[in-house]
Amino acid sequence: MLDLIILGLHFFICFLISIVIWRGPKDVDLHSSSTGAAEMGPDGLIFIGKEEDIKKSQRITAKINGRQIVIFYHEGKFHALDSRCYHEGGPLCLGEIEDINGQACIVCPWHKFKITLETGEGLYEGINPLEPSPTPQWQSSGVKQRIHKITIDNGNVYVSPPDLSVSFDSDYFADKYKNGGDLAMEK
Repeated sequence: MLDLIILGLHFFICFLISIVIWRGPKDVDLHSSSTGAAEMGPDGLIFIGKEEDIKKSQRITAKINGRQIVIFYHEGKFHALDSRCYHEGGPLCLGEIEDINGQACIVCPWHKFKITLETGEGLYEGINPLEPSPTPQWQSSGVKQRIHKITIDNGNVYVSPPDLSVSFDSDYFADKYKNGGDLAMEK
């Protein structure tokens, strides 16, 4: 009987450890508690974190004025985009990065939508039915995901505030999850 209790306790501890590991990326809240405003850097840029810290973690999430973004460090480059997928709001911070036709893409963990880290374009495989033997080719569905400009200054990583006069499909989910951002991280 004692063996069963110990075995059950062991599985429960392993389960808790796996949940902690699965939670994954570090979350950075860029609101100061006293003013409610993000920490500003040079030229109105928003401070995200130390370059070396982000390089070590490979990805972090941050909230800028309630909007959740994800910052990736991949193959020597920093990329920042809205953290919710333009398709149905899946958590891109939990996605895997794949190379598609020489472009680094984040794959949404919910429905496997592919988004280029560089431009925010949605990619899909399609065929041209007019070809004699059509073969699927990767094609762009246009820029769907808002990307954010990154600036590195003296070992600090900054993001430019988003230009909200231009709209992207991902804005819907960025607004939907604004300020309450961690709703339904899994599906």
